Amino acid sequence: MLVVLGLCGDALANPASIVPGGRDPELTDSGDPEKRLHVVTDIEYEYELDSSTLVRERIGNPSRDPLLGVPTVRDLEFKQFRHTLTPTVHIGVFQDTFVSVALPIVINQARELNVIDAANRAGSSTVADGLLPEMGFDARDPSTRTPGDLLFRGPNRHGLDQVHLGLGAALMNQLEDDTKPTWKLGAEVRLAVGTIMKFDPMRPEANKGVSRGVQELELWTSFDRKLGWAEPWIKLWWRVPLTAKSDSLFDDPGFGATNTQSSQLAGVESGLELYALDNKADQTRISLDIGNKVIAHFEGREYTEMWEVFAFAGDSRGTGPLVLDADPVRAGDQPLSHPGISNIENYLELTGRFALRAQIGPHVRFAVSTDLIWRTDHAISFADAGVDRDDDGDLVNPGTDEVNPLHAPTIDLVGHRYRSVDGFDLVLGVNGQVLF
Repeated sequence: MLVVLGLCGDALANPASIVPGGRDPELTDSGDPEKRLHVVTDIEYEYELDSSTLVRERIGNPSRDPLLGVPTVRDLEFKQFRHTLTPTVHIGVFQDTFVSVALPIVINQARELNVIDAANRAGSSTVADGLLPEMGFDARDPSTRTPGDLLFRGPNRHGLDQVHLGLGAALMNQLEDDTKPTWKLGAEVRLAVGTIMKFDPMRPEANKGVSRGVQELELWTSFDRKLGWAEPWIKLWWRVPLTAKSDSLFDDPGFGATNTQSSQLAGVESGLELYALDNKADQTRISLDIGNKVIAHFEGREYTEMWEVFAFAGDSRGTGPLVLDADPVRAGDQPLSHPGISNIENYLELTGRFALRAQIGPHVRFAVSTDLIWRTDHAISFADAGVDRDDDGDLVNPGTDEVNPLHAPTIDLVGHRYRSVDGFDLVLGVNGQVLF
């Protein structure tokens, strides 16, 4: 699974080494020990290239050994690139206490799906099950057959998902007491402000937004300790959805629907910054930061590699295989469009990080970085059939309020689910920082 907006903010800078509102790190020894660091401004650019293979569970082969598990077939290759620019400002408001504002702006985001066997498009399970036509679909030219192995291309998207508003404090500050590490605690509210990301197959270029429409809360803590030429650090955080905007796709239809909110995330980041040059006389520094990051994505609903295809195949104005029934209790079908977002399985995101940093004088810093990200294999169409309310053997009774209206058997039943495997992302970044 790929969360299309990604995670911004700590790719290039040691998140634990600077305390806005704390003692100025460059002027502590200059005869003015009470001079404070008031403002830290950042501008960060990232280029991210994401890829994965989408496999499909396929049952029905009588010659396969049932003890080997559910068989899968390789179906599609996913690719996405994204350019993001994030201005951030941290302002010291009291001793060792600060507020922050960040605006991760997506300059451009493009994605496509390529069929693995281009010579046999009709053999693709996505085509065979009617999710996409054999001619493919290109949002930029919907009436023309897609060339080569291209099966689906979405619209180019851009905009703002959230505004990040934070509050933090250093309970310990090494610059105040060099016998202790720098220990910070903080909270960040992420407010959805941009155009909600949706897909209309009849007007595929009409919506180019990137916002999920989800308000989130992140709690974090970090530790940092400079030891001569080395500076180890660690950061732990947890992010939880609070609410979703009324026009977001994260709508709870009731009945037997479960896990309808966006996924919770938890992460551990750590690194070791090694100083190749640390000249205190002219305040010039060059350092290499080698680190890692582990992010746990928990079950919930998300924008995945297939979300636009699911919306295409679930348009209630047509007869696609993913059109839902809004009210499972009433006789007949009450057509409900599939939102595109789908339930995901728990998975991990593992990152190796490398950053080269330079400081020129007391107030200006630069950095370049590379993140290599691997995602563990996981299901991306994972909705339960419903909830057994009358305890009759874990059975969901059709025509009752036990049924999950968001369950689409074509993609959610065991033996038909999509799985994301071999997920790999490359992130290249450049960062500039000015301290006042």
